[in-house]
Amino acid sequence: MALPESLRGKLSLPVVGAPLFIISNPDLVIAQCKAGVIGSFPALNARPIEVLDEWLTRIAEELDAHNQANPDNPAAPYAVNQIVHNSNDRLMHDVEMCVKHKVPVVITSLGARPEVFEAIHSYGGLCFHDVINNRFAHKAIEKGADGLICVAAGAGGHAGTLSPMAFVQEVREWFDGPVLLSGAISTGDGVLAAQAMGADLAYLGSAFIATDEANADPAYKQALVDYAASDIVYTNLFTGVHGNYLRPSIEAAGMDPDNLPESDPSKMNFGSGGSNKSKAWKDIWGCGQGINAIKTVAPVAGFVAQLRSEYDAAKQRIL
Repeated sequence: MALPESLRGKLSLPVVGAPLFIISNPDLVIAQCKAGVIGSFPALNARPIEVLDEWLTRIAEELDAHNQANPDNPAAPYAVNQIVHNSNDRLMHDVEMCVKHKVPVVITSLGARPEVFEAIHSYGGLCFHDVINNRFAHKAIEKGADGLICVAAGAGGHAGTLSPMAFVQEVREWFDGPVLLSGAISTGDGVLAAQAMGADLAYLGSAFIATDEANADPAYKQALVDYAASDIVYTNLFTGVHGNYLRPSIEAAGMDPDNLPESDPSKMNFGSGGSNKSKAWKDIWGCGQGINAIKTVAPVAGFVAQLRSEYDAAKQRIL
């Protein structure tokens, strides 16, 4: 394992709950951390801008209370996702909030900026950066990221096209730091497979949408139970960046999933309040190819317990 000292022994399972636009909120993050996995949320989910301070205060206080009451079963650290794109006009404010609250882990996406990494490093925080290929991975580490999130084919939302096996192998040829793997992981078997390929942590998103604590439409949650990998469409239409989305939600919006136009990447918007972006992610449901493993909507604690049971069973099978 290449995990930093600040994470060693802090997790009950080598899993990070990916930040989910609109869906991840303090309830979900706190439940994930109490269950022993890293919970995360996009800073942009806290709206208006003043709400971020309130969310960070609540998360820290509730996890601290849990740790005091459960010294033998402490919560995992939490993470905040920062969209490092020039359309995000609240980025530096949100980074300052992370510094104020000493957020343990910051996940950066859509741009690697040294000043963001330096701000988080100023208090000892960790920075993990989303990448979709080896070229971007090199750039992120050169600019100061501590670790890499390899977003492979099949990941929900914004995703790459590389096989997870090829991607991790390429990165591990030169990088011995923390590697997280994202892409169609919804079971304990998948978590163990990620480690076998060379990753330190598995990065799960879609499976956590189908939990009681997630801030998602009940119909969205049920769709994850009802559909499978063949129902996922890869397109850049909705945000300007290629991602995976549920076919039924595209059809419900009156579009033909098999004949979607290409979007202009230069017009992508990840700012603090774009209504089109919010509508896209609210009505067009991001989802990864691992959804066939999602059989029910359950509390986070129950889902993580299931993951742990599957993970332990998978280890026993290969011994």
